[in-house]
Amino acid sequence: MLENLSKYKVKLASKSPRRRELLEELRVPFSIITTGGIDESYPDTLPPKEIPAYLANKKGDAYMRRFDGNELVITADTLVILGDKVLGKPEGRDDAIKMLKELSGRTHLVVTGVSISTKDKRTTFSVITEVTFSHISDADIEYYVDNFLPFDKAGAYGIQEWIGCIAVESIRGSYYNVMGLPVHRLYHELKNF
Repeated sequence: MLENLSKYKVKLASKSPRRRELLEELRVPFSIITTGGIDESYPDTLPPKEIPAYLANKKGDAYMRRFDGNELVITADTLVILGDKVLGKPEGRDDAIKMLKELSGRTHLVVTGVSISTKDKRTTFSVITEVTFSHISDADIEYYVDNFLPFDKAGAYGIQEWIGCIAVESIRGSYYNVMGLPVHRLYHELKNF
């Protein structure tokens, strides 16, 4: 379906198994690349909704420096935004519990920025999904954190896991975006690339 990509070596620059699984669903042949040490800082003045696209581009720049041929690199960054507060990946158990307590009974935004880069071209976009959590008991939060170890997930949760079943009251927007890759939008962007 995405014949226009046949001239490229498609690379997904991500350690996320969820992003890999979601891209596989699009039936795009690709390989995984990762590198450590990418600086994920951003200007303090950047509005929270713009941070994921900024970071996706920054990751794209870091990976594209490694290539000079026909590579097409997909990079992404997902953040949870509660009011004006940015919730990235938790720093450990206590931080994960704190984040989930903050999200309990409230509505937050999940924003994923995606960058599609070649040596000659770049397309960047963001997708926003609104997620409402019901009240989550402290016992349920601790059970989730201790059994699912959500330390690699923005906002300390994976919607596809147990916590999504018991806490997500409603969702407005892309479910897959909350998982970390807005595949509907990505498919159409790749089709028009």
